[in-house]
Amino acid sequence: MRKIRIFEHISLDGVIEHDGDYTYGAWTTPYRSPAGAAALFEAYGPNFDLLLARRTYDIFSGFWPNAGDFPMANAINAATKYIATHRPDSLKWGPVNNLDEDAVEAIRNLKSTDGPDLIVVGSSTLTSVLLDQGLADEVILITYPVLLGQGKRLLSDSINARELALVDSKTTPTGLFINTYKHIGPLKK
Repeated sequence: MRKIRIFEHISLDGVIEHDGDYTYGAWTTPYRSPAGAAALFEAYGPNFDLLLARRTYDIFSGFWPNAGDFPMANAINAATKYIATHRPDSLKWGPVNNLDEDAVEAIRNLKSTDGPDLIVVGSSTLTSVLLDQGLADEVILITYPVLLGQGKRLLSDSINARELALVDSKTTPTGLFINTYKHIGPLKK
């Protein structure tokens, strides 16, 4: 059985949006370091597949194939990409598989197979669904020492309350916290 592991780059106030047209652009860039890259690559593990929503797939497919020859790029490019999309005909960056129209059931079936962990990055809508449906096993938050005030948040307002347990924590010289949480389930009242 595969594990689903959610990775999110997040500000102290919960914003995950960066790069592209976002007001503060590449706010994560000043905090990147070789130590942070090594810790993140270690957290991903040596072998993984990607589970992405369509928008994140499109962003990744425009960047990673041209990122150069280094371990993280090679691992991401080699990973099988499982994509939740209504436009499967335009999936070109592979290896790639479109999830069925019922993405939740397709993910549940995929999770029950043998294979490497399924890594989710970005894909905030998918992240909310995975947590709400109890499909996520871990949440890894790469927290940056910034407050942004506005921008896309990690979870939708419609998600039910969840309980997580801290299982690992690392820091980098630039002030990042890389915290790994085990998903316990619904928060008890």
